[in-house]
Amino acid sequence: MNPFLCFVLQAWNPSSCQVSSMETSRFLRDYAVWEINAFLWISLITITYFLSYKLFKLFKLWNQACKIPGPPPPSFYGHFTSLSKQNLTEVLSDSHEEYGSIVKLWLSPKQLLVSIKEPEIIKEMLLKAKDKLPLTGKAFNLAFGRSTLFASSFDKVESRRESLASELNVRLLDRANLIPTKAVDHIMAELHQHMTKGSINCKMTSQHMAFTLLGATIFGDTFLSWSKSTIYEELLMMVAKDACFWASYSVIPFWKQGFWRYRRLCTELKWLTQDLFQQYSKYRQYHHVEPSANLGMEAGVFLQDNISLQEINGRLNVRDESCCTIMSLLFHGCLTTGGLINNMLMRLVTHPEIQHKIYSEIIMAKKGSEDKAQPVVEKMPLLLATIYESARVMPAGPLLQRCSLKHDLRLKSGVIVPAGAILVVPMQLVQTDDSSWGNDAGKFNPYRFLSKTEKTSASENMDASIAGHTEEHKDQRKCTFVLKDPNKNPTFLPFGSGARACVCQKFVIQGVATLFASLLEQYEVRLRSGSKTDSKPSTNYSMSQDFLSSELVFARRNN
Repeated sequence: MNPFLCFVLQAWNPSSCQVSSMETSRFLRDYAVWEINAFLWISLITITYFLSYKLFKLFKLWNQACKIPGPPPPSFYGHFTSLSKQNLTEVLSDSHEEYGSIVKLWLSPKQLLVSIKEPEIIKEMLLKAKDKLPLTGKAFNLAFGRSTLFASSFDKVESRRESLASELNVRLLDRANLIPTKAVDHIMAELHQHMTKGSINCKMTSQHMAFTLLGATIFGDTFLSWSKSTIYEELLMMVAKDACFWASYSVIPFWKQGFWRYRRLCTELKWLTQDLFQQYSKYRQYHHVEPSANLGMEAGVFLQDNISLQEINGRLNVRDESCCTIMSLLFHGCLTTGGLINNMLMRLVTHPEIQHKIYSEIIMAKKGSEDKAQPVVEKMPLLLATIYESARVMPAGPLLQRCSLKHDLRLKSGVIVPAGAILVVPMQLVQTDDSSWGNDAGKFNPYRFLSKTEKTSASENMDASIAGHTEEHKDQRKCTFVLKDPNKNPTFLPFGSGARACVCQKFVIQGVATLFASLLEQYEVRLRSGSKTDSKPSTNYSMSQDFLSSELVFARRNN
């Protein structure tokens, strides 16, 4: 009989008072042993089930991966130890040549990477794989806080992405024509100060241009006059730099002092973001700006629940997600837009004939414009084509990454990609593939995005893709260039494609085009004398690294 039941029955018996203390002790000891044994059995069953489930998923992953072609891993730990940023594209190139358009690489015994090179399969994959890598979302959360705009799961970000696309590409698109003129003056004033002390690094200059362009477009004159903008930019890059490192820990490394120093930097960055909101609120109140003016992001997309800046009376009143979204947007935009500006600058200095033609195009477009003070980029097809070509030849990153977190991905080719596998598109391989771009795919040629026409017609407004048909009247006796839509080529992927494509593509293209139209009208960009760079970079897969340390000089034009 159960010892506990015996003990209860004896408690109702008057003779139980005579139970010796030795028997009571034995009962309590036996009951404790019984409870401990029960707990141990339950723990053993739970742990066994958990480990069996993990083992089942691992065997299922291995079984599914066996059906995907790819090189065998050099060790049990996969290819990760033999891969690096320098040779990853080269390894994928060799693998695709040997195994076909879909190849696998093992990054670890339980982490599979699947690379896709075939255009039609890429298009299908980008439509079906809607999630980002969990590490990406974790890094953003750690650095900037939780934001539904940068979550890994597509279900959590879908509505916010639609709102962001509407705000940037419809309501704020016109402001991209107004800000860069002031932004260029602000940028050049700072660059000239640095030029008196020494040379200007192309990468850092591009990053600063992108940061100023985005900040001025979002916050207007408030950002340009903000005294803490330089500190904010440096702190933003410092926080973003170490985000992936600390996010790679499975458990928060609370025992490391470096982690807490990093968290203090994140807190300081948030305070500065709130201070920027406050400064913008004061600017609006002082200048009596109405909310309908849409001079910032207060229209309801970035500030949760349509909070207006008049409600921001103190730092703690700013919603956490609003600050997180602004910080994430500034970093992500600064990183990608800065890379595009860097590529554009280096292509202009290594192809001065293109720079000269763009300058002539800018002057001609302004002559036919009613507003002489503002550049009209839709009348500058060569400038837009140069931006597209710079993004094609030198993508911002080596890989376009996607993931399907919950379900296996079944492709029309018959390949089944296991859920959780990292899906990548090798950008430089795809965007410089001869079968998609011709025999000169590895060469810089912006005219591939232009077509000639003998007819003369008035310039049309930019269509929904910013790359619609536009015409420029340089001379009645010369051919007119028409800008092609780059998105019609499925291998043009600098802004991604499918469900998780960059929602800011139109905004970025028009903003960067307006920036360069203002910049090249006033300045000629040159390489500093003695700066080491390859003026005709090779077509190997590391050419995007050739220009990172180049130094530039901005020479004012004698208009």
